[in-house]
Amino acid sequence: MGTYNLPRNVKGEGRILYIFSTKALIYTAIGIAVGLIFYLILNLIGLGIVGIIILGILALLGFSIGTFKVPDTNSFEITKKTGGENIDDVIKRAIKFKMKKNKIYVYQKEVIEIEEETKDE
Repeated sequence: MGTYNLPRNVKGEGRILYIFSTKALIYTAIGIAVGLIFYLILNLIGLGIVGIIILGILALLGFSIGTFKVPDTNSFEITKKTGGENIDDVIKRAIKFKMKKNKIYVYQKEVIEIEEETKDE
């Protein structure tokens, strides 16, 4: 008898706690770190509850950036161009574009057409 490999579902193996992919966990941790700074500052003032709310919002925002994709719709100009791409990739490209001071360099290749003469015999 021969041995056969059985296919298995490997879609969720790169996930931690089922909802966190590695990238989503990193972005969530960054959101929590920034939110923790706000929490500590607001806690000194006496607004600890507001700090916790801001911490939660920033953690959720980090998770959303690391997990979701830009919707593919024709309603808005930005979604026409970036539909289906990860949100973090779109943000990274926008930051790089702003760092180059909104300049786009276009390189064109010259196409030289050579006309061949045919002689009728």
